[in-house]
Amino acid sequence: MSPTIIGLIGIIALSVLIFSRLPIGFVMAILGVTGFASIVNWDAALNLLARDVFSTFNSYSLTVVPLFVLMGQLAFHSGLSSRLYAAAYKFIGHLPGGLAIATVGACSLFAAICGSTNATAATMGATALPEMKRYNYKPELATGVVASGGSLGILIPPSVIFILYGIMTEQSIGKLFIAGVLPGILLALLFALAIFIWATLRPEIGPPGPRASWRERFISLTGTVETLLLFMGVMGGMFAGIFTPTEGGAIGAFGTLVFAVMRRSISWKGFVQALNETTRISCMIMVIVAGATVFGHFLAISRIPYDIAGWITGLNLPAAIVMLLIVLVYLVGGCFVDALALIMLTVPIFYPVITGLGYDPIWFGVIIVLVTQMGVITPPVGANVYVVSGVARDVPLEVIFKGCVPFLIAIILETMLLVFFPQLTLWLPALLH
Repeated sequence: MSPTIIGLIGIIALSVLIFSRLPIGFVMAILGVTGFASIVNWDAALNLLARDVFSTFNSYSLTVVPLFVLMGQLAFHSGLSSRLYAAAYKFIGHLPGGLAIATVGACSLFAAICGSTNATAATMGATALPEMKRYNYKPELATGVVASGGSLGILIPPSVIFILYGIMTEQSIGKLFIAGVLPGILLALLFALAIFIWATLRPEIGPPGPRASWRERFISLTGTVETLLLFMGVMGGMFAGIFTPTEGGAIGAFGTLVFAVMRRSISWKGFVQALNETTRISCMIMVIVAGATVFGHFLAISRIPYDIAGWITGLNLPAAIVMLLIVLVYLVGGCFVDALALIMLTVPIFYPVITGLGYDPIWFGVIIVLVTQMGVITPPVGANVYVVSGVARDVPLEVIFKGCVPFLIAIILETMLLVFFPQLTLWLPALLH
């Protein structure tokens, strides 16, 4: 049996086993070792497994993951999110759908210090859903905006997805973070516009709240000082080259803890929970990366990535058409596969194609993250929808998915804008580097 056929069998087996609810990291590692052994031998496969697992858990680059995860968990358990939401509500809560727009603003700010879609959705769900229910917002808008706003956590830096993509492709994590800033802000504005149009056409879905005085608005800003200082300190230091992303994560986590202690807003129980969640999430990511590394080496020796790249370039299709086909693969795949697993599976295949066609790898990283955002709010996987469903237990899943449709349209619109105007992604990294 040829290496290519064995590689195809491995990909098909992985696609099937993803739906078995087995841990994706272990699945990729087992299939990678088995496939490598089928092409070479078992001694080489076991040596590969030991080397890849050790190199992953011994990687300095990956130390950035637990640090930024810890930063987000400390922010979550110290109540930073509720103060962000209160400030956003004071400024724009009086507009049609204003509470929902305020939720997008709070999601954007929380995403800037969290980097996780699930954590952002869970945090904003617990904070925003009761408020929107109190002001008679319809469930589809309230739950839809929380699930979709939470997806900003993987686009607005710091983002775990950007970190892993940078490690896999040997691209600058700092440049990826910078490249995600403008698209993240633009997407938040598109979300706000979608809400405003929706609530204007159907006033009953998001009635405006009371108008706050300017004094109340300025007082509410005091609750956002820590977030702004953390974001400017961590991101500004990385942009200026003062410290590395790993050092930035350490400074951010320490700064979040200091602010939480100063405000006395985190209990010992909350601190322990933050450490437990950080350990669990970080280990999950490390195992997935290790498994993906093993599976990636199996794909490399099967030569499937290079065969696909050669086949696509041999079709002599316009580069834009090829890019569109790849985007469609991510769009459809994101409906069935977790974003992290999808990126780990596909980047080794499509990255050589993209670079061969002359596309900028930093731009491609942003496009991947943007397209996989759709997967967290589309059935049947829709991880953020299930998170929100766990918070709003009285709202059926189909209502939440329905509420995500306007935001899904906004993500598709932004993807088209970035494809046709790549400078929206590349301008800021070029300016700062």
